[in-house]
Amino acid sequence: MKSEHPLIEPLMHRFANLPEGHDNPLDYAVSQRDRSTLGMVKEAVKHRQTLLAYQPVLYGSSTDKIAFHEGLIRVLDPTGRVIPAREFMTVIQDTQLGREIDVLALRAGLIALSEHADLRLSINMSARSIGYKPWTTMLTHWLDRDVTIGERLILEISEQSAMQMPELVASFMEQLQSKKICFALDNFGAGYTAIRYFKDMYFDILKIDGQFVRDLVNNGDNRAIISTMLAIAHNFNMITVAEQVENREDAETLSALGVDCQQGYYYAAPTTCPEWADEAGYRKSN
Repeated sequence: MKSEHPLIEPLMHRFANLPEGHDNPLDYAVSQRDRSTLGMVKEAVKHRQTLLAYQPVLYGSSTDKIAFHEGLIRVLDPTGRVIPAREFMTVIQDTQLGREIDVLALRAGLIALSEHADLRLSINMSARSIGYKPWTTMLTHWLDRDVTIGERLILEISEQSAMQMPELVASFMEQLQSKKICFALDNFGAGYTAIRYFKDMYFDILKIDGQFVRDLVNNGDNRAIISTMLAIAHNFNMITVAEQVENREDAETLSALGVDCQQGYYYAAPTTCPEWADEAGYRKSN
């Protein structure tokens, strides 16, 4: 009997001897890719081949005044290529490696804050960080070492992560109130948020997920959704940031709606070598 398609037979030969437990060729390919990603990140963490890329968050669309920078974790592959978090974070986020990456991101951010007294910086964290002693020890050490760091540090936690353990997150935030750290709720709208938890938490910044920002000028539904988000944020005294702003039209629409700050490629791409940092010194410190 002939194959139904000329490409099927070669593929069947290729996957004829899959390991036991991998009957689906696509599942096998995905597992192999994830295994390769885990190996790459594990080596990068082992040798501290990690660094931050910095992206500015600006006030409105008609100003170049920077509110703060976001520090985005990157790893270096064996060839020295800089790998963004979107290419590995989903694979490692629920593993021990994810916790170790959180520590390295925090460490790099705290060093940058220590070395640059005028810098205001946000660092991504997750609920898993709160119960991980190396992460909390790192944070406590630097806050005690330099009292100015707390008031210049913003900890970003994604909506999805915060809602997994809202009570734990709320307790953690309350404990750090005396350190003057700001907290940002990242990717707002991407998942499910129980608004009732807002009264128990201490979020200072609400970051609107990019899916509601793209092509905003032509999407009335998203404009209505963002208006609702703004009302929620203002009710809880939160500053709003629109993520993934990519063109002037959307930027101007966001400003007209009343969004406080904006972030995205329209303004600047993340860079490992910002103007205010010395590349050689930064890489050495990481």
